[in-house]
Amino acid sequence: MRKKHTYIWPTVIAATLALGIFVGGKLHFTDSPERLFSSNSKKDKLNRLIDYIDYEYVDEINTDSIVDVTVNNILEKLDPHSVYIPKKEMGKISENMKGDFVGIGINFYPYKDTISVIRTIENGPSFLNGIKAGDRILMADDDTLYGKNISDEAIIDRLKGKQGAPVNLRVYRKTEDRTFNVTVKRDVVPLKSVEAYYMLTPDMGYLKVNRFAESTFKEFKKTLKELRKRGAKKLTLDLRDNPGGYLGIAEQMADEFLEEGKLILFTKNKKGKVDKIYATDDGDFEDKPVYVLINERSASASEIIAGALQDNDVGTIIGRRSFGKGLVQREMDLGDGSAVRLTVSRYYTPTGRSIQKSYDGGNKDYYQKFIDRYHSGEMVSVDSIKVADSLKFTTPKGKVVYGGGGIIPDVFVPIGTNEEEVLESIEGLFSYFVFEHLDENRALYEGLSREEFVSEFRVDDILFERFLDYLVAQRLKMNFYDFEGRIKLYLKAALAEQLYDPNLSAEIRSSADTMLQQVLQIDMPNAASQKETDRIGASN
Repeated sequence: MRKKHTYIWPTVIAATLALGIFVGGKLHFTDSPERLFSSNSKKDKLNRLIDYIDYEYVDEINTDSIVDVTVNNILEKLDPHSVYIPKKEMGKISENMKGDFVGIGINFYPYKDTISVIRTIENGPSFLNGIKAGDRILMADDDTLYGKNISDEAIIDRLKGKQGAPVNLRVYRKTEDRTFNVTVKRDVVPLKSVEAYYMLTPDMGYLKVNRFAESTFKEFKKTLKELRKRGAKKLTLDLRDNPGGYLGIAEQMADEFLEEGKLILFTKNKKGKVDKIYATDDGDFEDKPVYVLINERSASASEIIAGALQDNDVGTIIGRRSFGKGLVQREMDLGDGSAVRLTVSRYYTPTGRSIQKSYDGGNKDYYQKFIDRYHSGEMVSVDSIKVADSLKFTTPKGKVVYGGGGIIPDVFVPIGTNEEEVLESIEGLFSYFVFEHLDENRALYEGLSREEFVSEFRVDDILFERFLDYLVAQRLKMNFYDFEGRIKLYLKAALAEQLYDPNLSAEIRSSADTMLQQVLQIDMPNAASQKETDRIGASN
């Protein structure tokens, strides 16, 4: 019965991943602490200590900060994924996992101390009121939104509000050299989980999911339906860099590919209670080829889907060994607006694998082991992945799979060279440079249709050289001319995102994506076989 919702530099990766897994671990909790616990001497001891410090200590002390430190220290002794969420962070994290917020519907840069619109969200409040890419928002009601000392958080706070509440914006449009006022009614703005989708081949859809939030499954279903309308009989599901999220959403998504009665996963708590989750008859993409892309930053709910399909001999898992998070957290309110996410069980794939890597050495060692992957050779050779025979499992069709720390893909794709990974990691620089370019040259692209942009537009040498000058100014050094073709492709993709949408950008970048090229190579015999079957069927 289905449960309801319950090569970047290694140091940068560790920090990013820690934040991603922290956000990705949010699962529902149904019992209140009051129901679970009664007063005891351990609680009383901590309460008395805080009271003594409050009333008797010689100096004034912020006991709230002491409590925060104490809670964090306690949780660090448990496991890397039991975490404390301070009150000031709860709103942002809850919003991210909910999948929407109330605002005016723009993507922006704080460019030269002014809010500059990159793109308006289609059919959002700003879009419907005529705000365009390149516009500067100078004021919101009586609040000034420009200046060196204003933070992104302050800007967002002033633009957000209650649904339907109007905000009067003072806008400067550079292309027309004029300033005007426009009143925008705030509305619900989606935070997309389906980052991009398009047709990779005439019969294969591509769909990238960046997290598992409350809205993710609905987005996924809607997008899958659209891809099927376009002719998709196969699917590439991209879960790279996806840190996870709601367990129930992962279960629903896995169900789309599995026949009724197939085991998706099971969980086990410290009392030994086992809960098994089985596929229902609701799946819309059963018995169809599916390729799942994972990498070293795919975690938690992403691993649930990859493990469920792999253990049921469905589809093909492509990429590199996933992160290895097999713990389930539940969120508990602490009564003051803060919360704790506590690990309450482990999950296991259908063959019985736990893919949680060891955390016996503590949190620092836990993330150091992740960094060590980059130095052990694991990222370039599947033979360098250390596996234990004691953690060997077999799928129903006889495929050998391993537990003990992540999902090992069926088809391994090595990481790129240092230079290639640097280019992947500086996507923000491509985006920022392109914004500056469009800010000065937007008229050059007016009237250029999406189709014309794809087929006719080429990044010329002048724009390429200007971008190299920009990178040098950012103190980035490498032999850029060895990667001229790729850099020009990424510049075109960045232009596509700001002129059109993220789907077109992802489609353009796909030709330089080694994992996607691997999908096409694997699928080629299948595609040829299908064409022959169709030909025979037509002749009969």
